[in-house]
Amino acid sequence: MTAAPSSPAVALSTPVCVLGLGLIGGSLLRALHDAGHEAFGYNRSATTVDAAIGDGYDASADLVATLERAASSDALLVLATPVTTIGPLVTAIAENAPGLLVTDVISVKQEVERLLADLHPGGRYVGGHPMAGTSSSGWAATDATLFDGAMWAVTTTDHTPADDWLTVAALAVTVGSRVVPVAPDAHDRAVAAISHLPHLTAAATAAVGAGESDLALRLAAGSFRDGTRVAGTAPALQRAMIEANGIAVLNVLSETIDRLTAVRDELRDHGTAEVLVDDGHRARKAYEQLHSGAAEVISGVTVGDDGWQQELRRQAHQGRVWVG
Repeated sequence: MTAAPSSPAVALSTPVCVLGLGLIGGSLLRALHDAGHEAFGYNRSATTVDAAIGDGYDASADLVATLERAASSDALLVLATPVTTIGPLVTAIAENAPGLLVTDVISVKQEVERLLADLHPGGRYVGGHPMAGTSSSGWAATDATLFDGAMWAVTTTDHTPADDWLTVAALAVTVGSRVVPVAPDAHDRAVAAISHLPHLTAAATAAVGAGESDLALRLAAGSFRDGTRVAGTAPALQRAMIEANGIAVLNVLSETIDRLTAVRDELRDHGTAEVLVDDGHRARKAYEQLHSGAAEVISGVTVGDDGWQQELRRQAHQGRVWVG
């Protein structure tokens, strides 16, 4: 049964400035604008900016002017480029809009947190990561409905200010997502297993399936298509997220290799793949059960009360979500 929300609905009350208008950033700009919320964006590519403007969205290729506009309107800043490229953006924020709250939509959290601490010490930051996307990229792939029903991780540490956390959570709710409160390190461990590792296993499946001729690819159907979908993502984007989360990915990759080695030996010595197949089947059924029907909502905690950060994280580890 779904519990009633315990926190009052929090409306997003500030403009939003999206820095980077690729698939995720561009879709966020679209979703906010289409929901009637004030939003504007920056992209270094004039071609992308022209395409966004041509579609009726507010965009600029002038970073300093965009940040000055954001500062004058007390906007929420959203970093929406690969983690390997955010350094110059963070430096520009520190110089032109140092007092603004910063969030992001990047798939690693500890590395972003480290870069913010190094390049913008004392800055306000609450991490974010919408669990949404496709194998396509660029403005042409953007979709205002991309975040509908998606899970959106919003980081919380024991020192996260309540007002800043609520602002970032409200951003996610505004575009139709449900919030999963999480510590940065727990986030990175989780996405290593359910997002970054699948890119590597998809790449391995695609490479093995291609074989030495096109015969296997001609025969390939649903299993191959679904199992290799994310391998179609631009390699530079895949590498950026996997390599920025290297330690966590190494750990889950080691477990995966151990499991594959065990099933290889089991198949060779006993003619069966029972253990891995059964474990995987149970895990898939657990996933389906957790995602069937409405998600259970975090209850009994008010953001801002003593210990609210820890309680949000505790309930999130039970599979609950925050909906505003």
